[in-house]
Amino acid sequence: MIQIVPVFRKLAGTCLAVLAVSAAAQDFPSRAITLIVPFPPGGVADNVARPVAQALGKQLGQPVIIENKQGAGGGIGMAQVAKAKPDGYTLLLALSSISIIPEADKVLGRAPLFALDQLTPIARFTADPVVLAVRSDSPWKTYAEFIAYAKANPKKINYGSSGNYGTMHVPMEMLAAALGASFTHVPFTGAAPAVVALLGGSVDAVASGPSTVVQHVKTGKLRVLANWGQERHPALPDVPTLRELGVSVEFAQWAGLFAPSGTPEPIVSALRKASRDMQDDAAFRQTFVSLQTPLAYLDAPAFRMYWDVDAKKMADVVQRIGKVE
Repeated sequence: MIQIVPVFRKLAGTCLAVLAVSAAAQDFPSRAITLIVPFPPGGVADNVARPVAQALGKQLGQPVIIENKQGAGGGIGMAQVAKAKPDGYTLLLALSSISIIPEADKVLGRAPLFALDQLTPIARFTADPVVLAVRSDSPWKTYAEFIAYAKANPKKINYGSSGNYGTMHVPMEMLAAALGASFTHVPFTGAAPAVVALLGGSVDAVASGPSTVVQHVKTGKLRVLANWGQERHPALPDVPTLRELGVSVEFAQWAGLFAPSGTPEPIVSALRKASRDMQDDAAFRQTFVSLQTPLAYLDAPAFRMYWDVDAKKMADVVQRIGKVE
């Protein structure tokens, strides 16, 4: 005998659950949103996240509260969002290291903290090339002098990074591989601590986003020797690209907004629209002018295509680097 009542109840329950999710999505947002930044305050991700949070909150009509959740080269915070409830109230402001960490976990023989398919791209905001910075009192006045010393003195130059396989580690290893040089890597918990270590003399160099070093260039504390971009950076017009210097290496430290996979489409659409409309906000644009970080906005479909290509490239680099303890 067919159990009609239990089946009916099950179907009714499912329908009610769908309607509840739909209603919640249509009302989004009805409360504050948490934006996880997986690095300490003061670094590139944090510098981008603060104006993004302010502008996003303005567009959505609810506060967007930043939570810095550092650790594991950004992996702790990224994993938190990847595993969060997909309701739009927990978002991630990530750098390009998001593409690196799962592959690094594989190389190290450990369970990945998260998988890329656990996150949905919403918008890319910036895509700055990293730049090679040294102290102004260092003996290297030019890129050529820096590289000549590195080749003649393997491992003698040490550089700081935001962590193993992060966006300050990978570009230096790409450069080392292209030149047949070798450096000593000193990982920190984020870009800001690495730059502080450079200023204090604990390390000799960093490959960092321009926004974390340009202020120190202006005050005469740091010197920038090269950048990993396709063209010269507007904040540092006298600094040549590696391609200009004969090295076929490029690396962009991009920053983008993500939601947990499974977030309802109406919520994703609302976040995409808010991110798109932010680009017309004069105060938002001026903040990035002040940061010396040009906006490089991509909406979700274009960002997805960009991310797929970048993730493949980064995975190949991590495989070349191999196991790092």
